[in-house]
Amino acid sequence: MTEPFEQAGQQAAAFQKMCLETFSKAIQAAFKFTPDSAPPEMLGQIRAAIFKTLAESWDEFMRSPQFLEGMRQWMENAITFRKTTNESLGRVRNDLQAPSRNDIDTVMLTVRHLEQRLLDRLDEIAAQMAEKGGTRRDVRRVKQPVPGRRKHWKPGSQKTEARRAKGRA
Repeated sequence: MTEPFEQAGQQAAAFQKMCLETFSKAIQAAFKFTPDSAPPEMLGQIRAAIFKTLAESWDEFMRSPQFLEGMRQWMENAITFRKTTNESLGRVRNDLQAPSRNDIDTVMLTVRHLEQRLLDRLDEIAAQMAEKGGTRRDVRRVKQPVPGRRKHWKPGSQKTEARRAKGRA
């Protein structure tokens, strides 16, 4: 058999041994009660003893070097997997000439900076207007005609009413 498979078997056996020890300690602790105590109190003592034993054994297990080493390896493998998938997806996006995550993040950051600059400038303009005595509500937008553009049809204009009158007659 291969070495990693044997290591996995040894770790499983160690885990099984720890579980059996925990269970046996819990059973031993559960039956440490006085015979003259009432049944509800006795059940509370059993429950408290079981929880205390489980907490101690799991605390011991989670602080063990084997568990900590296993968790470290698991985290390293997860990080490595994330890096390799990001790199492979980046290559796929590059091959398809699609924007990468970094490109999108850069565009989003640039837009955010642009928004902030616009808001800052609007605040400055509002402050200048307030200094001159005007408020933002006093400012009206006057629509300037664009040279070379035809005026749009308006539903209540004189020409429209004349056309409608001819159509009815």
